[in-house]
Amino acid sequence: MISNGFIKADNAILLAAGYARRFAPLSDVFPKGLLNVKGEILIERQIRQLLAAGIPQIIVVTGYKSQMFSYLADKYGVILVENQEYQERNNHSSIYAARKYLANSYICSCDNYFTENIFTPVVERPYYAAVYGHGSTEEYCLKTDENQRITHVSIGGQNAWYMLGHVFWDKNFSQNFLEILEKEYHLPQTRNMLWEQIYMRHLDRLCLHLKTYPPGSILEFDSVKELSCFDPAYKDLADLLS
Repeated sequence: MISNGFIKADNAILLAAGYARRFAPLSDVFPKGLLNVKGEILIERQIRQLLAAGIPQIIVVTGYKSQMFSYLADKYGVILVENQEYQERNNHSSIYAARKYLANSYICSCDNYFTENIFTPVVERPYYAAVYGHGSTEEYCLKTDENQRITHVSIGGQNAWYMLGHVFWDKNFSQNFLEILEKEYHLPQTRNMLWEQIYMRHLDRLCLHLKTYPPGSILEFDSVKELSCFDPAYKDLADLLS
């Protein structure tokens, strides 16, 4: 649905199926999205931000230790979808597991930490969130045309905007991506791909725009050491693991 040129968000899909190997031994005990960071559970903080923004439906796709997320249905009214292929496939399988909900949808990683609520009930156009990296980076770097449509994605770059955080798909993107995913899902080379890598192969058909955010507004913790720099409660564990 479009209102005054803007797209009304139908829902948000939170990807929470993965094991997060770089967070072992913490991830041996519970999923990364259930980490307590500065007094809040990561996924709960994001759910509360989505609810505060007026997003009417939240879907959480689980896999690893899926039963540990079950309390979220009662506490926040989220819909739980289990990805039974999370061990054999990458995160595109979580998109596939939640395919019936794809519409005007936020797609989020459950372990991102947004320092402020970046979600809005209406969106100007489909986008991928990005921050600017000074110097060299191994992240997914973006190039755009004059309308800020993403035209090229490279893994690694220098002095570039790179993907970080959430993404917003409109119904057209959702339909096109799902058609591609249905066609390519059972190909051997697709099995280990991130959904972003599938997107990269079809930029001519899949339209996303660059949406920029200031440094420090979107955080992603790739290791216990990185997390300890933000939350000192993890410093002793980080020192032990180093």
